[in-house]
Amino acid sequence: MHNTLPQYLANTTMVGAMAAARKSGFGDKNLADQAATSAMRAHFAQIPFATTIVIGEGERDEAPMLYIGEKIGHGTQKIDVAIDPLENTNATASLGNRAISVLAASETGGLFHAPDMYMNKLIVGPEAAPFVDLDYSVEKNIAGLAKGLERNIEDLVIVILDRDRHEDLVKEVRAVGARVKLIPDGDLLPGIAAAMRGTGIHAVMGIGAAPEGVITAAALRCIKGKMQARFWPKNDQEKKRLIKMGGQLDKVYTHEELASGKTIIFAATGVTNGDILKGVRFFGHGARTHTMLMDNRTNQVRFIDTTHIFDKQQVEYRL
Repeated sequence: MHNTLPQYLANTTMVGAMAAARKSGFGDKNLADQAATSAMRAHFAQIPFATTIVIGEGERDEAPMLYIGEKIGHGTQKIDVAIDPLENTNATASLGNRAISVLAASETGGLFHAPDMYMNKLIVGPEAAPFVDLDYSVEKNIAGLAKGLERNIEDLVIVILDRDRHEDLVKEVRAVGARVKLIPDGDLLPGIAAAMRGTGIHAVMGIGAAPEGVITAAALRCIKGKMQARFWPKNDQEKKRLIKMGGQLDKVYTHEELASGKTIIFAATGVTNGDILKGVRFFGHGARTHTMLMDNRTNQVRFIDTTHIFDKQQVEYRL
C-alpha cells in the first residue's frame, strides 16, 4: 500500500471535521453530518486510489453519498474504507464533546462489512487482554482487568454508554468497586483510549454500534489494544441481514477478525473538543485541526496539529 495513503486519509478527516464544525452549534445534528459527508465525498473523488466504501452512511437507497458499496476515486491501487463522517452527531447540535470525523482503510477485504446494528463490546489494553473475556461475569472481568493492569479495583474507570439497556451493567460494575464513566454517545474514541496509557480509561463495556466497532477494531490493530464483540441484533430482520452480510449470530469476534487486513490505517480529526482530540478552532481566514493518525505497519500514533489557511492574502490569527 502506497506510503502517501495515510496523509491522504488524514486530510480527508480534516476536511470532514472542518465542514462539520462550521455547521455545529445550530441545534441540528443532521446539518453537520451532511456537511461532513459532502466534504469527505468530494475529497475522496480527488485522491489517486480506487476506493470502495464498505462501512458508510447506509445502503444506497438510504444514503446519497458514501453509501455501502460506493466506489470513489481513481487509480490502480484498490482500498476498502470504513467511514463515519461525523461520529457522535448529537454533540454537534449543542457543541458538546467528542464529535469526530473518522475512517479506517485497508487493502480489499481487510475490513468486516458490519451491518448497521448493535454489538456487545469489551475493549481493554494489551496487558489486561489475557485476563478478560466477553462471556465472563462482570465481577470476573473487573478482577482480571485489575490484575492485568496491576491496579486496585477502585482505581479502575469503565466507560459505558448511558442507555437504559446498561442499567444492570452499571450497577454490577459499581458493586464490584470500579468506577463508571457514563457517556451520552460515541464509544469509538473511548475504546481507543482504553488501549492507551495515561487516558484515565481502562475498559469499555456494553452495547454500541457495530460499524463504529469495526473502525475501533482497526485502530486497536495499530496500537495493540484488544477487543471482543458479539453482534446484538434487535429483531429477526436484523438477524437475517447479519447472516446475509456474512456475519454469525453467536460468534465472539476479535479486533483481528473485524479488521483483518495486512495493512490498516486509521485517521480521526476532532470536530468538537474531547479527551484525546481537540475540536476545530477557527480564526480569521483559517482554522486549526487536531488529528490522530495510525498505521499498523509502524505501530506509531501521530497527533497532527494543522493550520489551514483559507485566504493566503490576509491571515488574522485568533486562536
